[in-house]
Amino acid sequence: MNKSRYAVGLNKLAEIDGQAGHKVIESLQNVCPDLARYTIEYPFGDIYSRPGLDLKSREIATVAALTAMGNCRPQLIVHINAALNVGCSPEEIKETVLQMSVYAGFPAALNGMFAVREVLEERDLLS
Repeated sequence: MNKSRYAVGLNKLAEIDGQAGHKVIESLQNVCPDLARYTIEYPFGDIYSRPGLDLKSREIATVAALTAMGNCRPQLIVHINAALNVGCSPEEIKETVLQMSVYAGFPAALNGMFAVREVLEERDLLS
């Protein structure tokens, strides 16, 4: 295992997802620690740490992709929170999910918006 790659990923995970990210990693430790390590090293150590996009852009893309997939509610909730953590406004997140109604269909956008509502309610940001 490349310690620096893991360390970079762990720091980026904390920056983006905070405690929620660490809960996901902890939940994998007793069932598949390799997947926990890969989650830290690849998306956070290798991809999120690249210089080509800022974290807001990366999270908007992630929220869009997870919404479009339509079957990733737990991950979508984590990344809606992450988007807020890195500076996305609730309006930017809602517009991202709404945009997916055109490309992923209304069911995916509806499910995504319900996840947005849940996160915004939990964070007392629903207007």
